[in-house]
Amino acid sequence: MPYKNSVYQKAINILQHRRDNAMLEAQRQTALAQQKIPELEDIQNKLSKIGLSISTLLFRSENPQAEIEKLKSDSLSLQKRKKELLVQNGFDEDALTVKYVCPFCADTGFIGERMCSCHRELLKEIERNELRKSAPVDRCTFENFDINYYPGEILENGISPREKAVKILESCRGYAQSFNLHSPSLLFMGGTGLGKTHLSLAIANVAINKGFSVIYGTSQNILSDLQNENFGRTDNIYYTEYDVLHTDLLIIDDLGTEFKSQYSVACLYNIINTRLLKRKPTVISTNFDFDDLERDYNQRITSRLSGEYSTLVLVGNDIRYIK
Repeated sequence: MPYKNSVYQKAINILQHRRDNAMLEAQRQTALAQQKIPELEDIQNKLSKIGLSISTLLFRSENPQAEIEKLKSDSLSLQKRKKELLVQNGFDEDALTVKYVCPFCADTGFIGERMCSCHRELLKEIERNELRKSAPVDRCTFENFDINYYPGEILENGISPREKAVKILESCRGYAQSFNLHSPSLLFMGGTGLGKTHLSLAIANVAINKGFSVIYGTSQNILSDLQNENFGRTDNIYYTEYDVLHTDLLIIDDLGTEFKSQYSVACLYNIINTRLLKRKPTVISTNFDFDDLERDYNQRITSRLSGEYSTLVLVGNDIRYIK
């Protein structure tokens, strides 16, 4: 998955730190044990010589098997003696072994050319931490989306805001559970404080758990950073054009609240159009209806949102005000 370069680098740094700590702890334990048990150093030297002798026999002897078996037997005896000495002096029998966080990849992050599961989990954790910088992702799950804040009274269309919220909740849950690189894009519409951001971040939570990269931001912050990047002002920007266009899932919150200019409209069109062409899913939330969007942007944008995005409209009262 195309995580940001900074996410990959943080994972590499953490893995390196784990390896270094494991090696240092093994060295510390070895020094303590050898200080208490002088015989250990002699055993370790003999084991090293046996290893070297086996390597030499493989290259120099025509029939090395018998000699190798003898050396292996000597090695097993020495290892047994080493464990006995360690236990007798209050150490674990494997006290001198390097103890990696992940014994499968020895904290390298890879088993052969395949990425280890510990590496994948680490990337997910870092990605979630990145999202926490800009959104309350831990507080926004499907499980704590409370439909009781939506009115239960039937509207003119024969359905209550609560019933509609239930259907949208289940639709979003299904969308998240089946999320893939070619999932459709979503457009959340409705007034302020109706749970659009909550549902967007609940989807993000599941997508991250599945190993997909996610970028979340308000339209103001994303478009402002991309404008600064375009004009060479790259200090302190969080969103880059490459990351926004290539992340597995992009979430643009509060569309319509950003400062509008010819550049911001053109930039928004490029994001929407490029990701549609690449079949990369985007989730957009807005307080605007389609008339408002066409008034503030242009038909090229609104036609793509209305024609290519699945629209979910929440109705009711401002939940934040009710709380």
